[in-house]
Amino acid sequence: MTRHRLTLISAVLFTTFVFSSHAYAQIPFYTDDADTTPKGEFHLEFLNEHDWLQRSALPAKRQNISTFTLNYGLTDRIELGVNVPFIKILNTRESIIRNEAGIGDTQFGVKVRLYDEREHSRLPAFTLVFYFEAPTGSARKQIGSGLTDYWLYGVAQKTLTKRTTARVNGGILFAGNSSVGVLGIQTNRGRVFTANGSLVRDFTPKVKLGVELFGAATSNFDLSRGQLQGQFGGSYSLRDDFAVTFGLLGGRFAASPQIGVNLGFAYDFK
Repeated sequence: MTRHRLTLISAVLFTTFVFSSHAYAQIPFYTDDADTTPKGEFHLEFLNEHDWLQRSALPAKRQNISTFTLNYGLTDRIELGVNVPFIKILNTRESIIRNEAGIGDTQFGVKVRLYDEREHSRLPAFTLVFYFEAPTGSARKQIGSGLTDYWLYGVAQKTLTKRTTARVNGGILFAGNSSVGVLGIQTNRGRVFTANGSLVRDFTPKVKLGVELFGAATSNFDLSRGQLQGQFGGSYSLRDDFAVTFGLLGGRFAASPQIGVNLGFAYDFK
């Protein structure tokens, strides 16, 4: 096994174990939380992310993704969700390939909260999430994978102090690939392992700031298709039911952006 592959494996394992001692999806972070939308209520999220891509993505130079997510509390422990991205790929000026834009692949999911964190217990809250992704985006334009994806992951969440919460996700994409536009791992129906964690602190009743690390690798840990990125971000609550979010991220390997920024909001329909 090469040194580069060992580096990628170590990064993914680091993400999983260090943090384990989307608002409900915890945007702007990719790390999901263990909470679910209350029964009979809707939760809406919007996130716009603009990324500067790795050189290996040329002639694609930048990518913009606007994602709309709607969650519904079927019960107090079961949440249904759907999210749809609008993707725009911007190529270099010298490229003869035109810029492409359109609706990406649509995700449908179910989130089940299995165990709640309890006072004086070392056990974290635990939730299972299953998503399948329909190939609604154009593979010819590179804004869709052309595949139906199936992804299962677990969420562990632990309150470290009254203001600080750690979350870790770990999962397997059983079929399809994890690409969103030109980002993500673009395998042909191979397994993809994902691991990510976040540490978020409530600095004031309105302001939350945090960091996260996200890693993904193919089943043969091919570095050229790997993904490793970190993010610093947070949210500001304008009201109890409405918050704006922001993030700055960066990564390495072909499946991650060099640098990216995002801005969004989360709203609870009560």
